[in-house]
Amino acid sequence: MCRELKREPTWVAAIRLAILEGQVDTESVIEEANLIPGRERTVRDVLATMDERGVLNAVGEDRYLPGEVLLNSDRFDLDFDNASDGGAHRWKSSV
Repeated sequence: MCRELKREPTWVAAIRLAILEGQVDTESVIEEANLIPGRERTVRDVLATMDERGVLNAVGEDRYLPGEVLLNSDRFDLDFDNASDGGAHRWKSSV
């Protein structure tokens, strides 16, 4: 995250919304990531790539649901024995 501008990568915002809200669209990602206006094309490209890789699943022109990769990811029982302090974070969702 860019601390000075309180922005985070588009893909992080998209995953957070997919997990917590159950769906993603361009506008919601822009708002969640606190992006400046004019980044719609970039966000659409990121969402399309996430769809191609199975992280999201396109269900409309600008609407995505969590994809197979995200739904089957192992968010629980993760092994952090070899992780450095502050180098890995557990998911903080109630899902």
